[in-house]
Amino acid sequence: MNRRKLKKAVLIEELCRLNYICVNHRFMKKAAICLVVIALFLHGCKEESTPSNTDWTTHFEASGGTETPTYPEVIYYYTGLAEEFSQITIHEMGPTDSGQPLHLVTYAADASITPFEKPEGMLTMLINNGIHPGESDGIDASMMLMRDLAIGTIKVPENVLLAVIPVYNVGGALNRNSGTRTNQNGPKEHGFRGNARNYDLNRDFIKADTRNARSFAEIFHRLNPDLFIDNHVSNGADYQYVLTHLFTQHNKLGGELGDYMHDTIMPALEDSLAAKDWDITPYVNVFNRVPEPGWNQFMDYPRYSSGYTTLFNSIGMMVETHMLKPYDQRVMGTYELMRSMIDIADSRVNEIANLRANAKLRNKAGDLYPVTWEVDTANSRSFNFKGYEGTMEASELTGAERLKYHRDQPFTRPVKFNDHYKGASWVTIPDAYVIPHGQWQIMDRLMENEIQFNELEKDSLMMVSVYHIDSFETYSRAYEGHMPHYNTKVRISKEQALIPAGSYWVSTQQDGVRYLLETLEPEATDSFFNWNYFDTILQQKEGFSPYVWEDKAMELLKNDAELAREFATKKAAEPDFAANWYAQLDWLHKRSENYERSHLRYPIVRVGG
Repeated sequence: MNRRKLKKAVLIEELCRLNYICVNHRFMKKAAICLVVIALFLHGCKEESTPSNTDWTTHFEASGGTETPTYPEVIYYYTGLAEEFSQITIHEMGPTDSGQPLHLVTYAADASITPFEKPEGMLTMLINNGIHPGESDGIDASMMLMRDLAIGTIKVPENVLLAVIPVYNVGGALNRNSGTRTNQNGPKEHGFRGNARNYDLNRDFIKADTRNARSFAEIFHRLNPDLFIDNHVSNGADYQYVLTHLFTQHNKLGGELGDYMHDTIMPALEDSLAAKDWDITPYVNVFNRVPEPGWNQFMDYPRYSSGYTTLFNSIGMMVETHMLKPYDQRVMGTYELMRSMIDIADSRVNEIANLRANAKLRNKAGDLYPVTWEVDTANSRSFNFKGYEGTMEASELTGAERLKYHRDQPFTRPVKFNDHYKGASWVTIPDAYVIPHGQWQIMDRLMENEIQFNELEKDSLMMVSVYHIDSFETYSRAYEGHMPHYNTKVRISKEQALIPAGSYWVSTQQDGVRYLLETLEPEATDSFFNWNYFDTILQQKEGFSPYVWEDKAMELLKNDAELAREFATKKAAEPDFAANWYAQLDWLHKRSENYERSHLRYPIVRVGG
């Protein structure tokens, strides 16, 4: 990109940022001036027509494969493509935490097709880039891919609408540096992993703390992509491959669609890349050890991009290039992988569409649904892995043993790969969930994910199932703005409950049933409970003064012989309890009518199932 274009790109960015500041500080007169300046500037840019012989060389290519463009350069490049080629469109979507909008770029061979109203017989593939902007391989590969499709230098898909998020983590992309990717071999400068509020966006898809995640949900549901690719870079070990693939865990995707992805799509991708002399292996899920003993497939829970898209029956995968390989090789490998996936989708339109349609018919009320998973070691497999010999040697720095790889000693040998999982705990799918009106934060998340619901117009007496939080553990260190819970266990009770008018009735018989189960069932790994949405129920709001309750507790025991026997038995069997006067008073208080019903009582109830 020449200096004149770069200057324009940077000016656009600065004008947008200035307008954002003006509006958010209520400087309305200044905001109006900003908008006028931007409008005049962009009008001038548009009138300056792009010549048909424009040089579409990307910054990556012009640098000899050593650099990646800045965020303004990326957007300017795609804007130019859209102005020149009718098959390319660029859209400003929702906001991000940076104050800049999220962009979506689409390609359709038939320029009359709009991305949000594709005709029958077409698939949509969504590609996400720059979720970690230091992992910029996909940013550069996608720019070249969209250009080559537009100018016709590669095979044009007839049945695939391609949609690309150029840079998802805009705030991280604007925070450029050359050092935070400690292990990475290029590019010379890159963005930062954290977004504008220092969130790792690839842990935010379910909890949705960021504007980025909420805008992604809008894009995702408007497109309803059949396939999803998220481009990454990784290094848990050293090996010969440039490319690794991390398809969403197929048992979790489930049914015929999961089997098809695992048994048809994945081998087709591997074969296609092999024919182009690109080796690829499953993502090497190890850290600071040699891979030879084997490993478990990474389980992409719904906090991750491909785990989230799975909830809506999209075939999702992450591309993980190896960060120690040269940058140009990583970008070109990502480029070829995306080309192969487009060709695979283009030739399997009907199969994929039918399988996705059938997947929507699964998970009916009364069915069992797994909310936690464990490795199924009985179904492991072996494949030939191309690695490097690794040894543990004495460290000159610390004196401890350190891992050292020997690239002059490559090998190919079988490794064990555990890529099957099985349900560890299950729930029965209810007919509906009833959510109290005051849980507006939950309802916001559901609406962002196009979950359908009705508001009850009058008080209703109904039989419901109520969860009581029995036990849970909490991480001792902060994780992505939370102190998440895990190993959550509940006990369930049936009761006749008066549900007040204004409560929300959420039927499970809709396309988003899996989203509901993964978020509203407390035991699910990435449930809203585990992400601290309901921590207020963990704190008891009303208590007792011992000198007051002592007398009332005595009266309680006099009037309830069964409780008195249970109390005496517990003291006799548990010396610690017998020695703790406060624990005794508390135990009795929790069995009295004075104890608040809301403590440890999950506020969302189940109906049926």
